[in-house]
Amino acid sequence: MNSADTPPQRSRISLFRNWISFIGAVVGLGALFSFLLLFTLDAISKFSNPYVSLTTYMVVPFFLIAGIILAFLGAWLERRRRAHGAGPASLQIDLSKPRDRRVLITFVAGTIVFLLLSAIGSYNAFNFTESVTFCGETCHSVMKPELVTHNHGPHARVACVECHVGKGVSWFVKSKISGSYQLYAVAFNKYPRPIPTPIKNLRPARETCEECHWPQSFVGNLDRTFNYFQSDESNSPYSIRLLLKIGGSDPKHGPVGGIHWHNLPGNKVEYVATDEARQTIPWVRVTDSAGHVTVFKTKNFTNDVTKMDVRTMDCMDCHNRPSHRYLSPEKAVNQAMALNRIDPSIPWIKTNAMFVLTRPYKTELEATNAIAKTLAEKYPGDQRVKASIPVLQQIYSENFFPEMKASWASYPDNVGHMIWPGCFRCHDGEHKTEDRKTSIKANDCNTCHTILAQGTGAELNMLAPAGQKFKHPGGDYDSSCTDCHNGGPW
Repeated sequence: MNSADTPPQRSRISLFRNWISFIGAVVGLGALFSFLLLFTLDAISKFSNPYVSLTTYMVVPFFLIAGIILAFLGAWLERRRRAHGAGPASLQIDLSKPRDRRVLITFVAGTIVFLLLSAIGSYNAFNFTESVTFCGETCHSVMKPELVTHNHGPHARVACVECHVGKGVSWFVKSKISGSYQLYAVAFNKYPRPIPTPIKNLRPARETCEECHWPQSFVGNLDRTFNYFQSDESNSPYSIRLLLKIGGSDPKHGPVGGIHWHNLPGNKVEYVATDEARQTIPWVRVTDSAGHVTVFKTKNFTNDVTKMDVRTMDCMDCHNRPSHRYLSPEKAVNQAMALNRIDPSIPWIKTNAMFVLTRPYKTELEATNAIAKTLAEKYPGDQRVKASIPVLQQIYSENFFPEMKASWASYPDNVGHMIWPGCFRCHDGEHKTEDRKTSIKANDCNTCHTILAQGTGAELNMLAPAGQKFKHPGGDYDSSCTDCHNGGPW
């Protein structure tokens, strides 16, 4: 059989040899390049960011898959075209022709620019997802309370990821899972209002807080003055000056002990909380530096702790609002009056300021208008009040978020014991040993601080270095602070 008798063979030219498939290949190549770059950056970065992971493993693969689909779409269209008798698509470059050279140069240059822009965009996206702006503003109203309180807090210059995301393989995986669920919750409006705390998968404080606030750095006492105004017509002032016994754990620099005894190396405090917010603590186990173990529990607690979640105490059990602190109306108004931002000479201004701040409002705009209207009606024509209205509106906007149902009342603050039980969750005198003979120290003000002076005017200049007994304005009360001081109007 000669060649003339040989039946014609189907073209062996690839179906992917068409411009649509080539464009798909470029898109897929750019996405693959971005994926490898983001994966590398995420792997070598100090902190793993769940939002980078979402970009790396969900957004970029979308473009990679789109490129692959586009390539196969071009092949399918080319197959259909050939099935109708058309020959292979013309996709040849003849470098001897000026036009073909220009096409090739344009295509190669475009591909290089596309890959370069993909690299720059991926790198900038990586840096942006590490920023506080991204964490706080991308989810809009969801994270608004956290963003605002963070920006007005002591850790405003600390990026969110440094506390909320951990390093290491286990924390890397946890952040991926958490980030994926967050995306789902926001996209389908499944997030709770307010956002619940404490965060269950937060990194241990020893791996975050103690990178800066290490226990050996706690030394001596801090001198603090707290200014208050009473809820009477004259807004009677009352101040307390005291030494906070911060203590320390380095005998070379000061005495070992103080408030931070709980976290000193060698000491271990464990506890069981029976509520999600960790406000009810009926069982405590203390192991001191000598290895002595003492168990304290409340009278009616008979549960088997081996079947319960026993938590080891760390910084976050007291400093549970280190970066997102909400000022209660009482504290915010006291502070504004002490700084004369609200004139204390305005009759009943403390009571009325607390009233307008704690009314139920549906939106921030409604609250802003109501604050101005209510005070203007109560004090018609008073310029002092007119100057105070913007201050109260600012206090509201920085501490109340009605759309997310978030405020000081939503989040217990365990530092201190005035509005929330705080220290008195354990130091209430009700936690005792099995024989009921020994209890955790309670109601002894001088255990954690020394009152140097209290009262008004000249009384604050009469310091008592050895300390003095607390005198409640208006008389003594045999009760816990939180029985009356709830952060809002009484």
